[in-house]
Order: sequence, then C-alpha cells, then structure tokens
Amino acid sequence: MQTYSFVKVHPEDSVAVAVQNLAASTVVEVDGRSITLLSDIPFGHKFAIKPIAKDEPIIKYGAPIGSAQTDIAIGEHVHASNIRTLLSEKAEYHYDKNLADLFQTKAKERQAKWEGKVPSIKAFRRENGSIGIRNELWIVPTVGCVNKIAENLVAWANTNLAKADFYDGIHVWAHPYGCSQLGDDHEATRTILSDLVHHPNAGAVLVLSLGCENNTPESFRALVGKVDEKRVRFLTTQEVSDELAESKKILSDLYEVMRQDRREDVGMDNLVVGFKCGGSDGLSGITANPLVGRFCDELTAMGGTGLLTEVPEMFGAEQLLMNRAANEDVYAQTVKLIDDFKQYFVKHEQVVYENPSPGNKAGGISTLEDKSLGCIQKGGQAIVTDVLSYGQRVQKRGLNLLSGPGNDIVSTTALTAAGCHIILFTTGRGTPLGAPVPTVKISSNSELAAKKPNWIDFDAGRLLTEEADTVLSDFLSLIKAVASGETLAKNEENGYAEISLFKDGVIL
Repeated sequence: MQTYSFVKVHPEDSVAVAVQNLAASTVVEVDGRSITLLSDIPFGHKFAIKPIAKDEPIIKYGAPIGSAQTDIAIGEHVHASNIRTLLSEKAEYHYDKNLADLFQTKAKERQAKWEGKVPSIKAFRRENGSIGIRNELWIVPTVGCVNKIAENLVAWANTNLAKADFYDGIHVWAHPYGCSQLGDDHEATRTILSDLVHHPNAGAVLVLSLGCENNTPESFRALVGKVDEKRVRFLTTQEVSDELAESKKILSDLYEVMRQDRREDVGMDNLVVGFKCGGSDGLSGITANPLVGRFCDELTAMGGTGLLTEVPEMFGAEQLLMNRAANEDVYAQTVKLIDDFKQYFVKHEQVVYENPSPGNKAGGISTLEDKSLGCIQKGGQAIVTDVLSYGQRVQKRGLNLLSGPGNDIVSTTALTAAGCHIILFTTGRGTPLGAPVPTVKISSNSELAAKKPNWIDFDAGRLLTEEADTVLSDFLSLIKAVASGETLAKNEENGYAEISLFKDGVIL
C-alpha cells in the first residue's frame, strides 16, 4: 500500500495534515493540484490546501476547527499563530430526527452483520450476571489514613498468595480522601469508592476503614448496599488489636473463596469498554481514534457497551454526538451534559475553550475544536444510548457518554467506576499510566510505538501503510486476547495502576 506524506481527512477540508516532516519548498500533489509548501511543516501539523481569507472558517474533518486570524496562503503552515477558536460559553443545539433515523439505519446494518456470529472471550461469570476479565483481590480504603496499612498487606499477599489460574493478583486503590470533605465533594468520593467495591474485575474485596473518618464505616457499608458477603469483607482497624493479622486472615479467606473461579466462554457482547485519549498529536484523530471508533462500532453492533468521557474535549464537536442520540430524551441529556460542564468552567471563572495543552499544540492540534473533532472519533458512528453522571454505573448497552474531565487519571478512574472491564487509551506522545483495569495504549504514529514498546500495546500508525480492515482485525484479536487473560496490557506488565478522584474547584 502507498506510503503518504500527508493526509486530507475529509473531501471538504481546507487543510491537510503532514504525516512526516515536510521541508519548505516541498511540492505535494493534492486533488491533482501541485502545492509548494511555504515553510517547514512538522509531523502532525496542518498546511493550507486552498486560500483561506481572514475570519473564514478553517475546515478539518469536514467541520470548522476555528477561523483564520489573517489571510492564509496555499501551502502555509496553519496552526495556533494564525487560527482562533470559534467556541464560546453558550451554544444552541438542534435535534434532527431525520439525521438520527439515518444513523439508526446504519447501526442496524452493522448489527445484522454480527447476528449469530458474536465472537467469544474467556471470562469469569459473576453471580449477578456480569462478567470479569480479571479475578483480582482489591483493597478499597475508605480513608487515606489506612493507605500504608493496605500497602503492607499488598506486599505480604504478593509473597504469600500464589498467582494461579483463578487469581490474577492484588491491588490497593489508595487515595488521600474520605475525611475533612464537605457536601457533594465528599459524596463523590464515597460513590467512586463504592463503585470500585462492586467492580466485576474484582473477585473479592477487602474494604479497609480507620473508624473515625467522615466516611464512616457504617455509612459507607450502607452506601455499598447488597454484596456477596463471602467475597466482600469489611474491617475497621481501630476496632481490632492487630489490624495486620486480622487483615491477612481475611485476605487468605477471600483467596480461598476465589479458588473455585474459572474462566469460561462468554460472548464478546458482554464487554464494557472505555475510550480515552491523552498526549494527543495531529495524527490522533486520523489513525488511533478512528481505529478505536471502528472498534466501538463493531462492539456496539455485537451488543456490547462503550463509554466515552472527557466532556471538555467534546466542546466544538458535541452536535455530532447529539445527532446520534437514540431518542429525543437522550439528546436532551447530552445537551445537559455539555451545558453543565461548561457551567463548571464558568463558575470558577475559567475560559471554556482554554485547551488544548502545550503538548497537544506541539503535536499539531491548534484549537479545542481541532482536538474535540479528533477526540470524538473514538465513538465511531455508534448510537448514543445513555448519558451517565460522574460515579454512575452503566445500565444500558450501546455507546454511553460519561460525565468526566479530560484529566487522564481522573477520567480513567471514572470509566473504571462506571463498570469498564478494559480501557482503550490512544496517544500520540505516549504515557505510562494505568487505571485499575487493563489500559491498552494505542499509538497514533509508528515512531512512538518503536520508541516506547514498553508503553504501547498497538501501533495505529500502521493505518498509513496498511489496509484498514487488516489493522482492525489485528486490533480485535489483541482486545480479545487481553480480555481473555491471554495477554497483559503493558500497564499491567509494568505494575502501573492507580486512581484519582474529581475535585470540585479544580479545572481538569
């Protein structure tokens, strides 16, 4: 297959994206027309393929990513110095039923392809009907004061509880909260911790408390609600003379309960998969995010579930998501999701469109619209079936939108808490982080995959040189292998897994 020096994403675009460093005076052929580049165009950056007048919208992905600050000539570098955002704190949205019906028709066509042919994975069946793709022991502290106790217990377990087919290891989800918090902020912490107790990748859980914290053991146990008492145990350390000895006994008992667990064949339609991007570059919206989007289309067509979050990185592209709402009620929920997050910025006197990050800009992303239009590619063309608040667990199959910030660790924690078995994390610049669930890193470019093989699980840069169906097939095989426990995600191999909670008053 031909190797390209640039990509024009959509037929109506007024810019193209360099997929290798292009020197000034290089001549490229775009739509049968020779264009001489007027300056160096770094990898991932844009150049004009038609004259763009001052204040004229600049089109990428077939949609405006901003407007020109000055007249821009053919072949000129198009970036932060000559493009401005078109976003504002307020926007009007319109429900288009005809367009929604068109997306529904296409979704049904994809579903027909998988009818009776849904592939299987090997997973652990839970008593409540859900599945887990890992069978781990989790320690959930109710307050940061017991973190070090929990870490000592993990070190003990790693020496004394042997890895086995039924047991994938132990983790503590340490955090500094659970006390001296107020109102909604306190309840958000409690909700996320409760979600983790219920997560299906945990074969058993020890909830570890101090005893005098605001997040009292009694109130937290009531919030957690009904559990399998053989698999979820509670310990208040102030109530026992030797908290380590008591905890070790509980962990040993839980390990024995897990001994009966075995993987079995289940349909891939049982998977709940989260979608996230971080350290994006100019190719993220061209290779990695569209690859994840195609996976999302296939997964939801099978009957599976996808979750898309990072609400600030929907700004400027939200209407495209709204067009795919399953019905007018879901459309209204999506509008509220966007407006509420905008008001979060306004409340703290922050500019709604103050994004992308310096690293994003260095990678070729110029405005929030540019970033958002690439970001939402991860949702493919799937129908949006539900909208979840922060801390809410998934209820409906299909593509769900989850309220959460762009911050990588906070949003991957929120995806985990919502019930994701696995997270697909696209990146153009690389990141080592991992959530409490397998966090598969997909590089937008092959250079990153070659440079950071200890971070990157899959190279989506292959889309520039290989057939898209081949790359998708290989990607599906990887996800099946990770879900079945045959392959560990790189974050699991490295032992990189952590949580972080959304804090009111902090712009993320």
